[in-house]
Formats: sequence, C-alpha cells, structure tokens
Amino acid sequence: MTEVFEYQTTGTCSKMIQVKINNGIIEDVNFLGGCNGNLKGIKSLVKGMKIDDVIERLQGIRCGEKPTSCPDQFAQCLIAYKANSLAKL
Repeated sequence: MTEVFEYQTTGTCSKMIQVKINNGIIEDVNFLGGCNGNLKGIKSLVKGMKIDDVIERLQGIRCGEKPTSCPDQFAQCLIAYKANSLAKL
C-alpha cells in the first residue's frame, strides 16, 4: 500500500517535501522550492531505494555554512515518517 507523507522543512530553500512510500521503498519524492536541478537529481536517484539506505546516505549533508541541506532535510523527513509509522502501531 502506497502512503504519502508530507514534511515541512527548516533551514533550506525547499519549504516542503512530499514522499510516496510503498512497503519501505521510495516510489516518488517532490520538493516545494529549492534548487530545481539538484532536487530533480535527488528525486531520480532515490526512486526504488529503501528508506534506511536513503537516510544513511543523505543524513548530515550540509549546504555551505548551514547546519542542514535539502538532502539532509529529506533524511529528516524519512526519519519522521518512520517515527510516525511506529506511533500508529
């Protein structure tokens, strides 16, 4: 079953992330705002990946001097999704 999860970002040009997940696999992701080309690249690369693999690869990436980045915010989105899913059990 495909689930859609929305996440409000902080500290980045992208303001929101919407991700479609089916059985722990990313089907699609969309970013509102941010660097269009870079985010299209992330979208293309993560399709079909397991949530934990994406978190491992993207968590902690910084954008210049900022403490976060769009990739890091996507990892935070997936962490929030997992926490939300566990809370439903």
